Amino acid sequence: MGTIFYGSCATPIHVEDRALAHLKVLIATKLRRGESFTLSWPHPEGQPSARSTIWLSPAVELTFVFDDPEPPEIDRSHLANLARTAYSAGGIQLTSEDVAPSAATPPAEVQRGRTPDFPHGSASGRPRPVRTEMR
Repeated sequence: MGTIFYGSCATPIHVEDRALAHLKVLIATKLRRGESFTLSWPHPEGQPSARSTIWLSPAVELTFVFDDPEPPEIDRSHLANLARTAYSAGGIQLTSEDVAPSAATPPAEVQRGRTPDFPHGSASGRPRPVRTEMR
C-alpha cells in the first residue's frame, strides 16, 4: 500500500500501490497543465463510515510514497477512465478496493518520515518518496 501526503494535512491517505501509480500519472499530468480537481475516497474498514475529499491544485505540495520499489504496469484504459472522472463534477472517486485497510497503516515512525534507513526522516519530515518512471 502506498501513501499520498497532501499539503499540511496531518492524516496521510493510504492507497493500494497499483491505484496510486495510476493516480500519480493522472494527477501529475493535470497539475502540470495547471488544472485543479477533487479526489474522494471512502474511509477504510476499521474507521467510522465516512468519505473524504481533497481539492488538488498546483499550489499545494504533494508527495507519493510507494511500498513496492518496482512500478506496476500502467493500464492505459484504466488511466483513460480515471481521466474522464477527473473532468466530471464529482472528480476522481476511489473505491474501497483502492484504499488501504486500516490494518495496513504504517507504524507511527514511518508516518512521521522515520525509517531504519532514514531515522530522522527527510528534510520535510515526510518519508523520502520512491522515484518511479512515468510511462
